Formats: sequence, C-alpha cells, structure tokens
Amino acid sequence: MKDTNKLLRNLKSLEGPFPKFDPTNVPSNPNELFQEWFHIAIKNGVHEPHSMTLSTINSFGHPDARVLILKDIDEDGWYFASSSNSMKGQQLKMNPNVSLTFYWSLIGRQVRIRGTSLRVEKELSAKDFLERGEVARAIALLGKQSKVLPDSKVLEESFIKQIERMKSEPNTVDPHWCLYKVTASEVEFWQGDRERKHIRLLYRMENNEWIKVLLWP
Repeated sequence: MKDTNKLLRNLKSLEGPFPKFDPTNVPSNPNELFQEWFHIAIKNGVHEPHSMTLSTINSFGHPDARVLILKDIDEDGWYFASSSNSMKGQQLKMNPNVSLTFYWSLIGRQVRIRGTSLRVEKELSAKDFLERGEVARAIALLGKQSKVLPDSKVLEESFIKQIERMKSEPNTVDPHWCLYKVTASEVEFWQGDRERKHIRLLYRMENNEWIKVLLWP
C-alpha cells in the first residue's frame, strides 16, 4: 500500500500546455459551446472524445456510472443509446435524472451535464440501431446485458447465431433498443490550469433562460 501511495503521489497531472479559454466571450447556449470544445478536442488529438460517463441512480438510491458513446448533440440536448432492458435502462425508467461527464485530459478540459433523460421516437431508435456495426448489433440482440454468464462458450454460440440471423434478416432491430435525449438543467465547463487556478463556467437554466456564472476553483 505504501508503494502504491508513493506511486500515485509521483504521477503528474495537468502538465499542459492547454488551449486558452475566455469565459467572457462564450455563446448564450451551452450546447453551442460544447460543440466548440468538442471540435477543439478532436483537433488536438484527444482519443475517443465522444466517450462520456453516464451516471444514474439505482433502486436503492445509490449512484451508478459507466462509460458510453455520445451519439449526437443538437440545440435540444445530448443523445446516447441503450437497451431499455439493461440495468441502466431500468434505472432510467425509475429515475430519468442523469449526469454526463466528459474529460479530455490532453487539453485539460471537463464538461459536466446535469439533466433529464427522455426516450425519443421509435423510428429514431431503430435508425440508430441499424447504424451500429454488425458486432455491436449482434451483442445487443442477445438481450442479456448485465445478466450472469454461466460460460464463455454460451456467449460465443449465441453470438454466432445472431450474426447468422442478421445475414438473413439484415433489417432486424432490437425492440428494446432506445435512443435517449438528455435535456440539461446545468452544464459546467472546466478548464484546467497548471497552477490549479481552474476556470469554471456554469450555465444554469432559470425561467427558461440560460444564466452564466463563474465558480471558484
């Protein structure tokens, strides 16, 4: 344990250099600023910038989290997809309040989004499913996410059956597949600083209008 503690203490963080961020010159809508930051992340070579942590609440009131892929963003919200029968799907059904977290270490930036998730139209969910890769669709069609796996051979056999099924029925869609939209109530943009004087800009929805405030580091 002592060696691990020493190792952790010696690891570097927020070394930079980081891009400049002027919080006084930003869009009125956080969705627009997010897209600006997202393109900067891509331009700077951030690996998998569309990866995000989705946090939900389980039936015991405890937080749960996992990494997903951002499917889209527009002026209405952020989009992700999942089976409604999965553990997170059941949690979203019980409590639609969620948070999304993006962290792009190469540019020292983090975005935290708090809001409410909503299932979109079935047609859009079906379209999202059919745009997934063959392997991803086959795994989803198994319908066993988070269930106990008795043997790895069972997974392989079931997977092969679904691959064969898709070849004969290429338009097969998982009936439980859902595309979700997150409508934000708060969005915080965090720009890291080597001297720990981080810039924190919070957008907060009040009376159907976005209010911008700066937060202490």
